[in-house]
Amino acid sequence: MPQLRLFDTALGRVVEIEQQPEQSMYVCGITPYDATHMGHAASYVAFDLLNRAWRDAGIRVAYVQNVTDIDDPLLERATATGVDWRELAQSQIELFHTDMDALNVLAPNHYIGAVEAIPDIVPAIERLIADGVAYRVQGTDGEPDGDVYYDVEMAGKRSDATDAWTLGDVSGLGEAEMLALFAERGGDPDRAGKRQALDPLLWRVAREGEPSWPGATLGDGRPGWHIECTVIAQKYLPAPFTVQGGGSDLVFPHHEMGAGHAYSLAGVPLARHYAHAGMVGLDGEKMSKSKGNLVLVSKLRAAGEEPAAIRLAILAHHYRSDWSWTEADFGAAKDRLARWRTARDAAPAGSAAALVEAMRLELANDLNAPGAIAAVDRWAEEALRNNAPVSGMDAALMGDAVDALLGVEL
Repeated sequence: MPQLRLFDTALGRVVEIEQQPEQSMYVCGITPYDATHMGHAASYVAFDLLNRAWRDAGIRVAYVQNVTDIDDPLLERATATGVDWRELAQSQIELFHTDMDALNVLAPNHYIGAVEAIPDIVPAIERLIADGVAYRVQGTDGEPDGDVYYDVEMAGKRSDATDAWTLGDVSGLGEAEMLALFAERGGDPDRAGKRQALDPLLWRVAREGEPSWPGATLGDGRPGWHIECTVIAQKYLPAPFTVQGGGSDLVFPHHEMGAGHAYSLAGVPLARHYAHAGMVGLDGEKMSKSKGNLVLVSKLRAAGEEPAAIRLAILAHHYRSDWSWTEADFGAAKDRLARWRTARDAAPAGSAAALVEAMRLELANDLNAPGAIAAVDRWAEEALRNNAPVSGMDAALMGDAVDALLGVEL
């Protein structure tokens, strides 16, 4: 694999990823209240490409992923369906793992739940309070006292940090855009008693009827979303680790706030680079649970569709692009998979090495899977019209390369 270049969201450009014997990656996981839809799948397939590119270069990869196994959406879905929230979470986590295995996504080294991380999260929040970058809010309208929030203005003023963090460093957004997204993506800008509208929740003290855990001096409660990922990443990965990954809907507030938390806790960045996958729609419309227009990996598999074809349909789109799932594109992916298999069995002698080189060049260029697919298409076309002797060695190399680099099993 040549020198890897990747688009860094925080810098707004493609950069060379520093060469080192071990790379590290944290990709934000699911909130397990529904099945894996195509947007989830596309994001995890994208960072699976990065994992595979590093491994192809002989680099050791430390990969961590969380699961937000306690959060408001999970509790709301459990209440609406009459299922215990723990049973709902466990069933969806198991389904997610099954879907990822089927899509040939390499598993992370550590898969850590938010609940599991609470013993590490509590002292981290206590430190933030002690350092003056977190504060308690008094309850109003019957809500209890003691919710803890992160002061985004104070956080940017930490004097002993090796570099300054200010709100907007990751996303590059203005205040108006931030406020709109904060409200849309789980924030509470209108919460009474907060110092700044954009201050995110660190610890929600216990409410009647909600699950809670011991919080030492914080009181019983449960953690906020952003601090969960920061604490898990800091425990299991170097500081800073190489790439923070996720869908583009995580740029703000999730990755923005997580970066701030990291500076406040350690005085160094959380990650060297931030990379994000595009959003996936259905037939030109946004795909969302609220609209009920999700394309579920598990349903496609249950209908007899081959996971390799699903993955190939995803890879036909560059990971950073927004795109829509269509039956026409899925049909094209199934046809392509069949054509590649036929071509593999007709592999001309001496042809596969150049194909592997072409695929590596494309993937090193910001994980350009469509370019790598085009290289295989050209090779397949030549193989199917070539009357040269068939080579079992080249057939094996072609199949191994498509599997190892693209994750598509022929």
